Amino acid sequence: MYESERDNLIDELTTQGITDVFVIKAIHDVPREKFVPEALQHQAYKNIALPIGKGQTISQPLTVAIMTQALEVKKDMKILEIGTGSGYQAAILYAMEAKVFTIERDFDLYQEAKQRFEEMGLNIACMCGDGSIGWNEFQPYDGIIVTAASPVVPNSLLKQLAIGGRLVIPVGSRITQILHIVHREDEENYSTIKIPAFQFVPLIGLNGWKEE
Repeated sequence: MYESERDNLIDELTTQGITDVFVIKAIHDVPREKFVPEALQHQAYKNIALPIGKGQTISQPLTVAIMTQALEVKKDMKILEIGTGSGYQAAILYAMEAKVFTIERDFDLYQEAKQRFEEMGLNIACMCGDGSIGWNEFQPYDGIIVTAASPVVPNSLLKQLAIGGRLVIPVGSRITQILHIVHREDEENYSTIKIPAFQFVPLIGLNGWKEE
């Protein structure tokens, strides 16, 4: 039903610098229309963020692609996502054969995403809670992706990264952020690549922003 729109989106992403063939395949294969409200499904393959309720959004496909490419996902990698939202980013990671763990602080969004995963047959571990402190039970993670803006890079998440792992997180104000790609080189040392400029909803929690 959305084949031509999907193909056009893929063309747009490749011209904007997305080169990871596994990221491209996942974005092509995961039906984005299933992760947006029914009234907005006709816009599912536009390269824009869309509202999903509760003041949250499903990220622009280019943003999803940039963040996923930065993680350097390989099969069977254990990846933690902070901010489940609609579940689209988690589904992209699952399509790339990662082992996906995801946290959502809003109970209604958590329940909707969990039901969506079950209906689609996606074996994704979900938790409702404060994502800014991570999910200590299953660490270390080969990758951590944060889909909300933090005022700082939370130390709690750095400590849950496996050596050699990557943390991808937008850091800045509540208005604009710079994407930080943090590589854990060894027990104590981290290196960071930064990409401007992004706009995410705020990461609310103990190690993020306080709720207004």
